[in-house]
Amino acid sequence: MAEPIPARRAPRARVRSLSWSSPRLRAQVYQVGAVLVLVLAIGFLAASTLQNMRARGIQSGFDFLLQPAGFDIGEGWLRYESIDPYWKAFLVGLVNTLRVAVIGCVLTTVLGTLLGIGRFSRNALVRGLCYGYVELFRNVPVLLQLLMWYLIFTEYLPLPADAVTLGEVFFVSKNGLSFPLLVWQPGYWLALAGLVLGIGAAYAYVRLARARFDRTGVARPVAAVALLLIVGLPALGLLVGGDPLQFDYPFRSEIQIEGGSALSPEYLTVLVGLVLYTAAYVAEVVRAGIASVALGQHEAAAALGLPRSRSLRLVVLPQALRLMIPPLTNQYLNLTKNSSLAVAVGYPDIVSIANTSLNQTGRAVECIAVIMAVYLTLSLSTSALMNWFNRRAALKER
Repeated sequence: MAEPIPARRAPRARVRSLSWSSPRLRAQVYQVGAVLVLVLAIGFLAASTLQNMRARGIQSGFDFLLQPAGFDIGEGWLRYESIDPYWKAFLVGLVNTLRVAVIGCVLTTVLGTLLGIGRFSRNALVRGLCYGYVELFRNVPVLLQLLMWYLIFTEYLPLPADAVTLGEVFFVSKNGLSFPLLVWQPGYWLALAGLVLGIGAAYAYVRLARARFDRTGVARPVAAVALLLIVGLPALGLLVGGDPLQFDYPFRSEIQIEGGSALSPEYLTVLVGLVLYTAAYVAEVVRAGIASVALGQHEAAAALGLPRSRSLRLVVLPQALRLMIPPLTNQYLNLTKNSSLAVAVGYPDIVSIANTSLNQTGRAVECIAVIMAVYLTLSLSTSALMNWFNRRAALKER
């Protein structure tokens, strides 16, 4: 007679050992000890620095941020006057840095992707031009490129009276790029609300369409409907608000371009220089990502009858993206940190504002600390955003 099978017992709960022989406990103790040593070292250096500064009669502290700055800033999106405090001057410099970093990352991604795809073109001329671009801009120092573009924008462009124009709407001269400025009206708030609502509705529709496709295999039009929501709802809000679009157009006077809005030569120098420089590295990232996709994937797409462009968009690039995101993050960080070179061409970014404040107040440690905190925050924010995107793009095991 067979013996009865004993009932399976539940595994015993793992008891955490507080003994020094526990690797987990030792690791935690070492980490806490390392943090304490680091904090004590920073505290000792800070106390020694403050003591030496007091001994030499050097003022310290961040109280100067509340004092009037006493200097003007050439450009910026925020309203600023010389009687405003230093903290507002730093805020203007931060916004100017973000103007370069955010717009530069977007333009760099577009240009670098096109160049990277162009390296695989069947046209020898296109391949050669993309290869030559990458080798040229990647091997010339970025500071030298910025100085070159600044010389072009300030010396070789025509005077404002002889500005190059496009339909008397856009003007390019030594004063920069002048373009029409939208005159804000109260009814535009409805258009702005419609834009936000349209983006949210388009996002919800795309998710629902994708879920329905995964469940039933029936595809719905996505791009056309999403575009209709994003464009149609703001147009409806503008119509309900009753305010037609009004623009302040620039015009050419005897000595300068007046009216409208303008991008200064300094801003154009930094933006164009950093975009063209970083796009060469992004192009290599895209090229390497596409080359990493197995040849069988290309052959499978061709066997399904997909044209080469749709195969690239639907099959190759989604797989290459998972390998491209980490090096792309590095390039975005490099572009953001390289924007500090704007001080060489007179663009008032956070570094330029800090240098001016340092010369006026003598608070060198504090001004440098502000610069370090700004770039550390921007870099960590960019890394966190790209890490989130990397998790979304990663393969999900089932």
